[in-house]
Amino acid sequence: MGLNLGYEKGKKQDLTPMFTMLKRNDETMDKLFSGSLRVLQKEKGYRFSVDSPLLAHFVTLRRGDRVVDLGTGSGVIAMILALRFAEVSIAEVEIQKELADIAGRNIELNGLEDRIRVYPGDVKRIEEIFDPRSFDVAVFNPPYRRLNSGRINPNHERAVARHEIRGTIDDFLVSARYLLKDSGRVYVIYPASRGVQLITRMRENDMEPKKLRVVYSSSSSGAAFILAEGVKGAGEELEIMPPLFIYGSDDRYSDEMDDILSGTSFTHSACV
Repeated sequence: MGLNLGYEKGKKQDLTPMFTMLKRNDETMDKLFSGSLRVLQKEKGYRFSVDSPLLAHFVTLRRGDRVVDLGTGSGVIAMILALRFAEVSIAEVEIQKELADIAGRNIELNGLEDRIRVYPGDVKRIEEIFDPRSFDVAVFNPPYRRLNSGRINPNHERAVARHEIRGTIDDFLVSARYLLKDSGRVYVIYPASRGVQLITRMRENDMEPKKLRVVYSSSSSGAAFILAEGVKGAGEELEIMPPLFIYGSDDRYSDEMDDILSGTSFTHSACV
């Protein structure tokens, strides 16, 4: 995709010295897409899951887009987008200082300093970081669980990432509405069980749903996630896309999911 990941043409550069310098003792380094992307993350803290590559695969970007990833965590969604789309710039916002630090080191580890920048901060106070209507696209994988639903993880990083402790879907959509230009796009993944709330809140915040894709664990299971695209200030017209199945009949990843996780689908991605 024209992206310089710090490799010499024809062979991979040895990144061991940089990895040793950037990695902390309580962190792991995980490789995605045959090593094209390296992700530092806490061994026992917040770790990204399958919803991150699902959302990054769902996003469509245009040449020159300015993108903001709200609640970036370790920055994996932003980095996948940078790998898929070469001619965009991405800002990451993360409230947890340790995660923002990891996101910054991941940017450096993957040679993406000229493409991605991390901003420690709160999506509920986004006006302190950016001017209004500064971005073309907002992306977020928000906390899914209500404070009064289920056991809150004793690990603070995981608790904040998964429960609505520091922000709700409303907070993320209000922030997106402030940040996006007219006709700007928002992309979000959310539990299917809370799909009514997602669609209602999108419309209340002038983000008209334009595309929906339902994600299932398998063909015999109920829906797990909803992937949604909304457009700021747009009129009503919704496309329901074909379903996406994570697993096939043999309990292995489906062909499409395997393509998403291996990066094979990237060969079909380009800015429009």
